[in-house]
Amino acid sequence: MHEMTKTDLGPVDRLPTVEESGKIVERKQYATMIEVNGARIYHEVRGSGPSVLFIAGATGDGGHFERVAELLSDEFTVVTYDRRGNSRSPRPDGWESTSTEEQSDDAAGLIEALGLAPAAVFGTSGGAIIGLDLAIRHPELVRGAILHDSAMFSVLPNPEEVTGAIQPVVEGGMQRGGPQGGMEAFLRFFVGEEAFENLDPGLRERMLGNGETFFGLDFAGIGSYQPDDATLTGVEVPVTVVAGAESPPFLIEVSRWLAARLNVELETLPGAHTPYFDRPEEMARALRPLLRKLSG
Repeated sequence: MHEMTKTDLGPVDRLPTVEESGKIVERKQYATMIEVNGARIYHEVRGSGPSVLFIAGATGDGGHFERVAELLSDEFTVVTYDRRGNSRSPRPDGWESTSTEEQSDDAAGLIEALGLAPAAVFGTSGGAIIGLDLAIRHPELVRGAILHDSAMFSVLPNPEEVTGAIQPVVEGGMQRGGPQGGMEAFLRFFVGEEAFENLDPGLRERMLGNGETFFGLDFAGIGSYQPDDATLTGVEVPVTVVAGAESPPFLIEVSRWLAARLNVELETLPGAHTPYFDRPEEMARALRPLLRKLSG
């Protein structure tokens, strides 16, 4: 059963269109809490038009995409959400482990419950792993997927080199401040010092509060996913694989591996691993034609 309560957040202002139209478009947004797949999921819906679901990676907070969602909401129905047990989506009772499949089933349940199918999906980092599984296992709900900087490190020749570089950074943060300190160290590593300091204070506080979920469940549960080549060549829906132009080389290598097995060209998004924080206008401008193509 899908249980929904809706809170109207009122009109969204400050939203000029990305195109050179000179117009300012008022768009409605609302927040809802809905129960899908045994979890209560907080999400926000903006705009109207073809549906797009954004899936976050580390920290699982839909607020990552707030500005990009606002910019695209003049043309698309944009849905962002906090993944189970993260931020405003409470931890389910007895929830002690997760998997990519569980996470993609959550996303599938959200698409179905909101009547969005078939939806375009944008997933980044760990969210790109979830988006890939969603396209593989729920193709009837997905009209296309855009996978950005997939964190599927298991496909690398030496994944321990990547985890080995991150581990001492996180361990130092954990020693200073527990899971929250480890989360801060991880974010500073991937987001960059300036972008981290410029985050909205409320969003940053929520993200840091997700350290226990990330290190205790998400990192291992999602990061171990690796479909075989036959599964990847059999994907039925259009998939676009994109890498950040300035992303770390190991993330670009994963994206290149994935694009090759899906038999698609690797495309790029502006910026590094988190353009939705520091280059949202450029990111929205780059995504718009890709989303239009999936909606055609």
